[in-house]
Amino acid sequence: MNENARRGVVREINGPIVTIRLPGVRNGEQVRIGLLGLVGEAIALNGDEAVIQVYESTEGVRPGEPVEGLGRPLSVELGPGLLGGIFDGVQRPLKEIFLSAGDHIPRGLALPALNREKSWHFVPDTALKSGAELLPGSRLGRVQETESIEHRVLLPPERGGTLLELAPEGDYRLDDPIGRIRGADGVSHKLKLYHHWPVRIPRPYLRRDNSIEPLITGQRIMDTFFPLIKGGKAAVPGPFGAGKTVVQHQIARWSNADIVIFVGCGERGNELVDVLETFPQLQDPHNGRSLMERTLLVANTSNMPVVAREASIYVGMTVAEYYRDQGYDVVLQADSTSRWAEALREVSGRLGQMPVEDGYPAYLASRLAAVYERAGRVEIRGGGNGSVTLIGSVSPPGGDFSEPVTAHTKEIIQTFWALSKELADARHYPAIDWVNSFSGHIRVAADWWHRKVGGKWEQRRAKALALLAQDVELSRIVNLVGPEALSDAQRWELEGAALIKEGVLQQSALDPIDTFSSPEKQYLLLKMMLLIYQKGADLIDLGVPVQELMELPMLAKARRVKQLYNSEQTEKLRELNEEFIQAFEDVRMEYAKFKEHRQ
Repeated sequence: MNENARRGVVREINGPIVTIRLPGVRNGEQVRIGLLGLVGEAIALNGDEAVIQVYESTEGVRPGEPVEGLGRPLSVELGPGLLGGIFDGVQRPLKEIFLSAGDHIPRGLALPALNREKSWHFVPDTALKSGAELLPGSRLGRVQETESIEHRVLLPPERGGTLLELAPEGDYRLDDPIGRIRGADGVSHKLKLYHHWPVRIPRPYLRRDNSIEPLITGQRIMDTFFPLIKGGKAAVPGPFGAGKTVVQHQIARWSNADIVIFVGCGERGNELVDVLETFPQLQDPHNGRSLMERTLLVANTSNMPVVAREASIYVGMTVAEYYRDQGYDVVLQADSTSRWAEALREVSGRLGQMPVEDGYPAYLASRLAAVYERAGRVEIRGGGNGSVTLIGSVSPPGGDFSEPVTAHTKEIIQTFWALSKELADARHYPAIDWVNSFSGHIRVAADWWHRKVGGKWEQRRAKALALLAQDVELSRIVNLVGPEALSDAQRWELEGAALIKEGVLQQSALDPIDTFSSPEKQYLLLKMMLLIYQKGADLIDLGVPVQELMELPMLAKARRVKQLYNSEQTEKLRELNEEFIQAFEDVRMEYAKFKEHRQ
């Protein structure tokens, strides 16, 4: 321990909750506990005594062991070298831990998150001259972090003043000074390629800005039916086996975000291992390079310390805000907020706090809201805009969406992609239930779709959803009394809904052609299915029997067309649309001749 550090002593141990005596301790301060040097943070104070939540197992720690105050809150290192990394819940680099300690993480191990030995080629901002007045968060220069991402080196958010000097272009390690600045207090401060920021404090920005475009995921039920905007908040609730992991993989791979951060928060080890093994092998479809060049993973499995699980989402969010401040659009995926809430519940129980719904603490809703509210599109201090889009998966026990975590999340977020076990069991993927899902971004999305793709997107989306809602009602009648109770028009409505479900909503992540669907392809497929339905409804009004329409070969082809043509072959879809129109016209002419002959 540091000879000049403040010293204290362990008083009491209750799992990850440790009571200590440490003169001058502050709320939120990090401390080292015991002979092993376990790290924790103060969450409650009573004079010189403090309650500490420890990020590691306290097994073997005894009262009377020494305590050291570190004088800072839980913070993360922010600088080049983050992308492509895999960290635990408190930003310890798992690759480096494996190389130094093997398969198991030794308790008390302290390694820097960023590599101090690697050199980075720093290119200073040529507009910056000695004597310039810099605002906190100003851009100092750039570093090519990966082949895909340029890292913009920023002045720390709490640091502003007069630039005294800025290093010339060259190679520098993280601890090498790249400049000096004189603050308002007259003190000179060295500048480096990285800085620290406390994870529980949102990084500052100039002002919030309105989101202007949707996050395009390439998944039709998300983009066309329940869109999410850049800077929005979404939840993906669903029971085990409903396909949350595949949905997350598709968003990470295909979304038009610049940076993807995946936080595995308390999930099963085998699921997280699958993510850690799969992501480095994925190819970025936007540039053909490794997806990890613009991805960062935070891994905290269910058997890891519960307090580190609670911290992991804050770590991921702070890193996301850092890249947002560089002007990037960031997607943060948290899997899952249910396990994060369970960590809150366990810690609050050990603290003796009064439980409320299902044993969760009374502050569950406010903590959830505080995390989700850190998402958004903002005007950044360095000029321009950046965004953080937060997508939290929820694992309600037994698929019960009325349980507290799902219910509170539903009140906070704007887009709700509800996964259904019934759809998953029926092999309908993505298993997003169009009845229980919703989006609050229709107006913003409609403006974008009308400008970029087609002018009738909103009307066609509404018509398709109305047809799907009618399908639910008619299916209940069929289940009770059979299809014979339905009229021809109602039976055609069922067929129209089936076309939308099978021809538009179903989308295989393993299909090389249909795994991604561009906005134009999405629009044309929806237009095609609605046209087939409308043309058929017109013929039924003329008296054509529904059975004759059901036997048309075009219906089977319409169901398969999504797998026949990729997103670049939209002209083929337009040609096929004309073929379908002509086929219905042929049926109409044939029926007119038949009626004339009978008369």
